[in-house]
Amino acid sequence: MIANPGASYDCVIIGGGPAGATAGAVLGMHGRRVVILERERFPRPHIGESLMPATYHTFQRIGMLDQLTGAGFCRKQSVQFVTATGKESSPFYFPDWDPSESSSTWQVQRDRFDQLMLDNARAKGATICHPARAHRVLFDGERATGVRADVAGAPTDIRAKVVIDASGQAAVLANQLGIRRTEPRFRNGAIYAYYENAVRDTGRNAGATIVITTPDRMGWFWFIPLSDTLTSVGLVGPPQYLFSGRGDDPAATLEAQITACPAIARRLAPADRISQASVTRDFSYHAAQIAGDGWILIGDAFGFLDPVYSSGLMLALKSGEWAADAVHDAIEHDDCSAARLGAFGDRFVAGMHLLRKMLYAFYDPDFSFGRFTRAHPECRDHLIRMLIGDVFNDEVGTLFDTMSRWVKLPDTIDTVGLNTGGTEPA
Repeated sequence: MIANPGASYDCVIIGGGPAGATAGAVLGMHGRRVVILERERFPRPHIGESLMPATYHTFQRIGMLDQLTGAGFCRKQSVQFVTATGKESSPFYFPDWDPSESSSTWQVQRDRFDQLMLDNARAKGATICHPARAHRVLFDGERATGVRADVAGAPTDIRAKVVIDASGQAAVLANQLGIRRTEPRFRNGAIYAYYENAVRDTGRNAGATIVITTPDRMGWFWFIPLSDTLTSVGLVGPPQYLFSGRGDDPAATLEAQITACPAIARRLAPADRISQASVTRDFSYHAAQIAGDGWILIGDAFGFLDPVYSSGLMLALKSGEWAADAVHDAIEHDDCSAARLGAFGDRFVAGMHLLRKMLYAFYDPDFSFGRFTRAHPECRDHLIRMLIGDVFNDEVGTLFDTMSRWVKLPDTIDTVGLNTGGTEPA
């Protein structure tokens, strides 16, 4: 469907990925006129397949649970950490903390998952416009008023009361405003591919996300079962580790590192790689603001953490849900100011910062979650809650009071003015 440039929209969303589709579905359920601009044709390939159980309630709200259950995606009940030699931690089983249905989740094939999410947004009342490539957000002074995009090849201005940027790592608005900030500590990249017939665990751990460190501890592998036979495997590390001194063949680099790591080599010994090896760089970044007058950033358009805890989709869905509620509230009160639109920002960033602290612990070469939990078994429940994605509360953060005695952790996330449209100091 083509957006009508003469129409009066309540909200225009840049990007139809999981964050944009969630925001579109919630706004449609609120009865708002919303259009989603998506540059690609779906289904599309995409990385980032592992969900956290904390996505359950957003899926429930937007009517996605039955669709996910019926899609045949692999069920995920646990996370496990493994050394390069194959020494395995005890799996962190989510249902052991909470036996309810919401403690299990899915490993999803993103081409199918993203299509289901976008179709759901359409069914909830959002207009889907693609191909539509957003070039920039339009402003009247400091207030966003719409988006300039190529729609079906024609330059088009689409006006709306609020613009939500869900453009992913393209980060259209953050780059336009010059407020995107990298995370120097986690400037990692990844090489990844898909394999058929890898060796799986059995029982409850069969669908686990498994994190395997490399022998030199310079990087780590993800091992994510996607179906009965298909597995996503990726190698994460600093760019100089992945892309320097090994030529321009990412597949050769990936295969060499697999061969050198007994724990992953064993799992992939009978497997066949069925895709090309793909590359992504510079994982971690965030914007200095989450909202301004007439605009909000959600999902990867606001920020992305390193993928080790699979938090990307959870943060995308939660920010999309909360942003949509903020837009509805703002229009109800005829107040699309930064303060009202960004009212959820402090809570969202606080939860994101807790996950960031977990990253600092994971990447510290002298820290071990196994040793930590053996010394402090009272912290295990809160650690499992973190891995579930239960981070938007005042309880689990107390975990870091104890952990900070073991490892140096950051005090704050480097943002200011989240609600007020401020900028970072010079």
